[in-house]
Amino acid sequence: MWRLKIAEGGNNPYLFSTNNFVGRQIWEFDPNAGSPEERAEVEEARQNFYYNRHKNRNSSDLLWRLQFLREKNFKQTIPQVKVKDGEEISYETATIAMRRAVNVFTALQASDGHWPAENTCGIYALPCMVICLYIMGHLDTVFSAEHRKEILRYIYNQQREDGGWGLHLEGHSSMFSTILCYVAMRILGEGPDGGQENACARARKWILDHGGATHILSWGKIWLSLLGVYEWSGCKPMPPEFWLFPPVNPATLWCYIRVTYFAISYLYGKRFVGPITPLILELREELYVEPYLVLIGGEHATYVRRRISIILIIGYKILFGMVFTCSRSLF
Repeated sequence: MWRLKIAEGGNNPYLFSTNNFVGRQIWEFDPNAGSPEERAEVEEARQNFYYNRHKNRNSSDLLWRLQFLREKNFKQTIPQVKVKDGEEISYETATIAMRRAVNVFTALQASDGHWPAENTCGIYALPCMVICLYIMGHLDTVFSAEHRKEILRYIYNQQREDGGWGLHLEGHSSMFSTILCYVAMRILGEGPDGGQENACARARKWILDHGGATHILSWGKIWLSLLGVYEWSGCKPMPPEFWLFPPVNPATLWCYIRVTYFAISYLYGKRFVGPITPLILELREELYVEPYLVLIGGEHATYVRRRISIILIIGYKILFGMVFTCSRSLF
C-alpha cells in the first residue's frame, strides 16, 4: 500500500535541504501497510475515479486525504446544514458551513505545516522521465514493479475518450502528449495492442488518424530523436553556439525555457541517440503512416531541410543586422 511521507529525506546522502525538508512530500510503497478495510477503501476510491474520469479528471487528492484523516482519527463534530432550493442563505448557515470546512482542512494539514497537493502539470512530464531512464539503462533500477504499475495507472486514468492525451488534465488530445504516453506504455512492457481497455491500440489509432509522429511538436521531435525514433535532421536547429551570442542568447530567457534548451543544445550538438533496441525498431513502424526508411529520405526530409535553410537564412540576416548596427554605433 502506498503511503505519503512528509518532510523526510535526512537519511539519504544524495538529498540536501536548507530547511530540513519542510514541504517535501513523496509516496512510498509499503507491502505490509494498511488493514484489509483500508486497502478496500483505497481500491474503491481508485475504481470510482477511473469510471468517472471523463466527468471529473481531478483526483481531489483523495488517497492522501483518506490517509491523513485516518491517521488523525478525524471525526466531523459540527452538524451539517442543508439549504433547500429557493431558501435564503443566512449568516448562521454560512458560518456553520465555513467552520465545517475549516475543521476538515485543519485535519488535512501536514505535520510540517503545509498542505500536500498533486502536481497536475503537463501530462507529458512523467513519460519523459520514463524515456530518460530507458535510454540510460536504469529503468529497472529506479522503478520497482509497483512504480511501473502506478505509472501505467496514471496514464490510463488520463487517457481521453478519443484515445489521446492532452497537454494537461483538461486539454484536448494532442500529438505531443499522446505519442509520449504511448511510448511510455510500450517501454513499461505493454504490447502494441495492450493496456487497460486497449489503451495502446486506441492511442496508436489516434496518432495515425492524425498523420503520425511527423506532426508532433518540436519538443516531441527532440524526445523521439533522443530515443532513436526520429532523426535529428528533422528537428529545428538548436546549436550550442547560440549561447555565445552577446547580448541576445538563450541564457536571458525565462528559467524553464533556459534550463530546457541548455540541455537540448548540448544534445543537439552531439546528435545524441540512445541504444537502438528491438523496441525502438518496433516504435519506428508503429508511429508513422509511411515506412520509416521511406519517410526520412523522402518528401518530409526535403520539406524539413527547406524549413531549416529558411530559418538559418533569417537567423543570419538578424545576426548580420546586429553586427552592422553595433559597428556603426562604435565608429
